[in-house]
Amino acid sequence: MLRQCFLGIICVFLLASCSSHSIQDEQSRQASVSLPLLHGWHEGKEVLYITTDVSDPAVAKAKNANYAPRLRDAVPNYPKLPQVKTVLERVYAFPNQEQAWSVFASVPEPLGYESQDTHYSPLWLMYVVVWKDPSKATELTSEEAIFAAEDHGLVTIERTDIVLNCPVIPFSLVE
Repeated sequence: MLRQCFLGIICVFLLASCSSHSIQDEQSRQASVSLPLLHGWHEGKEVLYITTDVSDPAVAKAKNANYAPRLRDAVPNYPKLPQVKTVLERVYAFPNQEQAWSVFASVPEPLGYESQDTHYSPLWLMYVVVWKDPSKATELTSEEAIFAAEDHGLVTIERTDIVLNCPVIPFSLVE
C-alpha cells in the first residue's frame, strides 16, 4: 500500500514537471510581430490603435490593412432606429489631411481587461469630416468638438459605408 502511494506521488511529480517544462518551452518559442501604432483622439486624450482590416479596397491599401469586404455586412439599414444596437462605433477621419489623427467616439475605460465601457467596439463606421474653409481648420480632439464645429458651419460630416477594424491598444508608449 505504501509502495502504491509512493509510486502515485512520483507519477504526479513527473507529470507536473513535464507539464511545466512544456509551458516554459511554449513561452520561449512565442513569436512577435511589429505593427505600426497609430495615434488618435478621444475626449481630448491621445489613444493608440492599430488598423488590421478595412471594408473598402482603396482605404485598405492606404492603411496597409487587409481588404475585408464582409465587414460591410455590419452596416445597418439607415435610417437606423435609436433602439437598434450594432457592433459599430463611430470614427471620424479627415480625408483632406487638415488633421492627421482620427477621432474615436469611444475607447475602453479603463484600457485593458478591466474596462467597464459597454459602448466600445473595435469595429468602426467611418465618418468623413471636411472643413468648409481649410484655412480655418483647427485640431478637433473629441466627437463633441466635431459636432460643435458642424453646428458653427465650419465642417460637414458625412457617414460612409466603410468599416474598419481598429482595436485601441491597452497600453501607452514608454519613451
